[in-house]
Amino acid sequence: MFDIAFSEIVIIAVVALIVIGPERLPKTAKTLGLLFGRLQRYVSDVKADINRELQLEELRKLQSDVQSAAKDIESTVANAAHELESGSRKLESELNAVPETPPLPPPADVPAPTATADEAMPPGAAADAPIAPKTDGAPPAQGSLPGFERG
Repeated sequence: MFDIAFSEIVIIAVVALIVIGPERLPKTAKTLGLLFGRLQRYVSDVKADINRELQLEELRKLQSDVQSAAKDIESTVANAAHELESGSRKLESELNAVPETPPLPPPADVPAPTATADEAMPPGAAADAPIAPKTDGAPPAQGSLPGFERG
């Protein structure tokens, strides 16, 4: 903080000893130390208060930013909901206005639907049953790891 060398401190101590005197110097030094400690605590308290105020101001700014973003999102959602509701009402009114017509017969050149794979299976056969592997009477070959061949 201050650039005071040891020699300057010695000069100040000698001058204080001459001016104040040897009897009152210890009491004066103790009082100056207490005052200096109070000054340091006061300065640290002021710094802490300033830092708290700065953080509080930043939090207030952040809060206002979040609130404005929330209002923007809310208005966007409300507009989308209003548009969706008006579109559904319009569609409903259009559907109510269209008269019902009988279904058209299928064209003559389209073949009749055929049975699906599930319908073509014999009764009692499961669609997801596993297919058994074909065997020719020999036991299945057992695999081995490289370097561990059986011989």
